[in-house]
Amino acid sequence: MALWNKITYSQRLFMWLFGYSVLLVGCFVCFQYHREKMFKTGELNVQLQLINHYILDDLAGGDDALHISKSLLHPFDELRVSVIDTSGNVVYDNTLDTIPHASHLSREEIALALKTGSGYTVRRHSESTGKTYFYSATRGNGGYVVRSAVPYTVSLIELLRADFGFLWIMGGVTFVMCTLGFFVTRRLGQHILRLNRFAERAERGERIYDTEPFPRDELGSISNHIVRLYASLQQANADRDREHRAALHEQREKERIKKQLTNNINHELKTPVASIQLCVETLLAHNNLSEEKRDDFLRRCLADTGRLRSLLNDVSLITRMDDAPSSVMREPIDLAAIIAEVVDDCGPVAAGKGMEIVNGVTGPLLITGNASLLASVFRNLIDNAIAYSGGDRISIMPLLSGCCFDGDDKIVLSVSDNGCGVPQEHLPRLFERFYRIDKGRSRTAGGTGLGLSIVKNAVLLHGGSISVENRPGGGLFFTIVLSR
Repeated sequence: MALWNKITYSQRLFMWLFGYSVLLVGCFVCFQYHREKMFKTGELNVQLQLINHYILDDLAGGDDALHISKSLLHPFDELRVSVIDTSGNVVYDNTLDTIPHASHLSREEIALALKTGSGYTVRRHSESTGKTYFYSATRGNGGYVVRSAVPYTVSLIELLRADFGFLWIMGGVTFVMCTLGFFVTRRLGQHILRLNRFAERAERGERIYDTEPFPRDELGSISNHIVRLYASLQQANADRDREHRAALHEQREKERIKKQLTNNINHELKTPVASIQLCVETLLAHNNLSEEKRDDFLRRCLADTGRLRSLLNDVSLITRMDDAPSSVMREPIDLAAIIAEVVDDCGPVAAGKGMEIVNGVTGPLLITGNASLLASVFRNLIDNAIAYSGGDRISIMPLLSGCCFDGDDKIVLSVSDNGCGVPQEHLPRLFERFYRIDKGRSRTAGGTGLGLSIVKNAVLLHGGSISVENRPGGGLFFTIVLSR
């Protein structure tokens, strides 16, 4: 049983088919062999019956049995003729010198002849002669039974032997059937084997791809449909799980950013609130302060209040972009006009610090987006360059040889300055919220630490990207790509 289980399904199926074919052909061959042998036996009996009738006719005409047996014409080399009366006694036998006295009524061929008129025995040994004969007996009208017999010589055995050519033909038919059965079972076995491998891999939870085609038939088509259906279901589950993980990661990232933002806001609020509280407490505690000192404390309160307002505005803007980007209204706008407006607004401040703003973007430059967010992108970049670069020139230019569009119909612009730049290790973190290179200097300049983070989020919200690098000659070089 263990050995049987080790055999593949196609081999077991072939063995069953082979056994069935051999059994079917074997039964047919045995049946046909028996029929052919019976046919040849019947032919021999017919020939002997004709001889018996001839002898009976001559005996009825008064001829002597000895004379008749010697004058018979027959195709046999040796023919034994016997005459038996109704009592079963042999009255004549042409092969014996002494007539046996034993009754022959129990002989099969004699009993059948007395009962039905004729009978034969295929093979029986004679006690009188010591030979084996084929007996054929016929009953006459006078009650006598004439029995002729042919000894089993080589010629008689060959005569009664079935034609073995038929066996060779049936053997060839069996071989052809088994050969065809081998190919059929092997093809079916391939289906079963592949389906079994598929079921085992599916049970183990392995990833299954539609890469192993089945043979092109009805069963193969069904198998291919099953595998493709399972692969599609598996892919759908994988996509669902991946989207779930991405959504979960995004949710956790939002929570982390919110937590970080809350902590940073708390930290950023401490300084201006503490400064305002100190100024107010000083003013209340010292009524005799000079006007100059009183004005100084009030100016500090005003500056810290403005810083708080800017911080709250920036936090409100960046929170809105994080939590509800779909609520940001978009409409067709001219980006070139927005850039020109920002340059005009920032021009006086830049000129007051000895800086020049060069705008190389010419319009119209149509884009679908939010005008206030795109304006904040360029305003924050210019304000940062004015406050921290230390250069004397700020440039806004098309990046691709004077053209604002690349091959994918995207707008590509650059914002750069010729200042001092930043150390290389700070560049990867420049767009992080509340990240400052020089914290003391940034707070003195009134920055909230959210400007570049707002720039990046606004660009991403418009389906674009932004990157920064140090210029070889000094200063920062921002590359902005926006989708139209």
